[in-house]
Amino acid sequence: MVAARITVNGKEAPISPAAPHTTMLEFLRERGLTGTKEGCAEGECGACSVLVARPGVNKPTDWVAVNACLVPVAALDGQEIVTSEGLATAGDPGLPPTLHPVQEEMAVRGGSQCGYCTPGFICSMAAEYYRPDRCAHAASDADAPESTDAEHGPNGFDLHALSGNLCRCTGYRPIRDAAFAVGTPPDEDPLALRREQSPPAPVATEYAQDDSAFLRKSTLAETLQLLRERPDAVVVAGSTDWGVEVNIRSRRAGCVVAVDRLPELRELRVESDVTEIGAALTLTEIERRLDGSVPLLAELFPQFASRLIRNGATLGGNLGTGSPIGDSPPVLLALEASVVLADADGEREVPLADYFTGYRQSVRRPGELIRAVRIPLPLSPVTAFHKIAKRRFDDISSVAVAFALDIEDGIVRKARIGLGGVAATPIRALATEAALEGKAWTAETVEAAAQGLRAQGTPMNDHRASAGYRSAMLGQSLLKLYAQTTEAVSS
Repeated sequence: MVAARITVNGKEAPISPAAPHTTMLEFLRERGLTGTKEGCAEGECGACSVLVARPGVNKPTDWVAVNACLVPVAALDGQEIVTSEGLATAGDPGLPPTLHPVQEEMAVRGGSQCGYCTPGFICSMAAEYYRPDRCAHAASDADAPESTDAEHGPNGFDLHALSGNLCRCTGYRPIRDAAFAVGTPPDEDPLALRREQSPPAPVATEYAQDDSAFLRKSTLAETLQLLRERPDAVVVAGSTDWGVEVNIRSRRAGCVVAVDRLPELRELRVESDVTEIGAALTLTEIERRLDGSVPLLAELFPQFASRLIRNGATLGGNLGTGSPIGDSPPVLLALEASVVLADADGEREVPLADYFTGYRQSVRRPGELIRAVRIPLPLSPVTAFHKIAKRRFDDISSVAVAFALDIEDGIVRKARIGLGGVAATPIRALATEAALEGKAWTAETVEAAAQGLRAQGTPMNDHRASAGYRSAMLGQSLLKLYAQTTEAVSS
């Protein structure tokens, strides 16, 4: 087994002697790359963001921004990263380096004050700067959404690329100004040229120290055999959940098994009767590859955490944790999705409605992992995802409701409603579905069904919301859906 190594700003470095649970953030700071900061240690502030070379959607390689505070450095064995220090270009001996265009715009437009968050903003901004399909639009182009959307610049910059970065003192306007001022990478830009080459290939990793190990196998079959031998192993993909456990709760595992680069878990297949999504594809990859073909998922993605988190998080991980407040389960329940579970003996398919058995519990057996999520086709034409939270973006939901309805000739032929945050598990609103099906889609029908929806689940009081508020929001969500659909028809 080749010693674990990582390429940082163009230079190879051994991961040893870092412990297997060491984060990329700790690894970098110990080597003097202190532009990468720790703010929250939970992936919520973005002060730690770095760029990673990953398989691209429109180019062989994409520069993807991730939270270094969550990713174990061993997970990046054989990979290539760039920090804020690596963006600048070295000048002549004795002269300071030349600022990267993103750094230059942040400086001249006053986007940095105390400077603590600035390197993280710059890395997230650089990832969007290098997005291959980002293109400028003329101010006179009335058909370009960027010309009328305050969250997109005339240069094609998507401001949501910075949604996972927090600034505590400067204010966001000058940072937004800098984002909307960056141009197109010049032809000779080395990081732009790097996109035309393949990213580093995944490597098998066996990194052990004392009584703990970080392992990555080359194939799914090898991984499943390992999980049979080590049923106590913690399985990670983007590590956006486990990384928080390590940082905040000081959790340690004797064995961590990475599945994020397994080819068998990174396929996306669309056929006449099903869309199958690999469990280890990141949410960003799914979003860009589906390109709106599953509208309910397209509505979910912008509301799921932040771009930094979506660059690492996976559907397999979100379902695997079994959280009752995960954002994807209500949507997948409304889509009547199923999960493909695999172990060393084979595979089985389980409807998601039957997958959850209790608080953070499921039918998944020791040694099994989620290989894929299957969404049956055709899709219901009337869909919506309502996330009720204290912040518009990058927040944990108090209540999440997903709708998928077939309405023909004014009659509800089929209704599927997924709920999150109102029970120990994500649930289907079966009673409300039954109250709608076969009925006319009218204000009277919807009002009666909304009353029933308010009684679904067993909501609780906690610091995010009261049980009464959660129940009220369930009913309001159905009323909102009716208002939206009738408005769409009338217009």
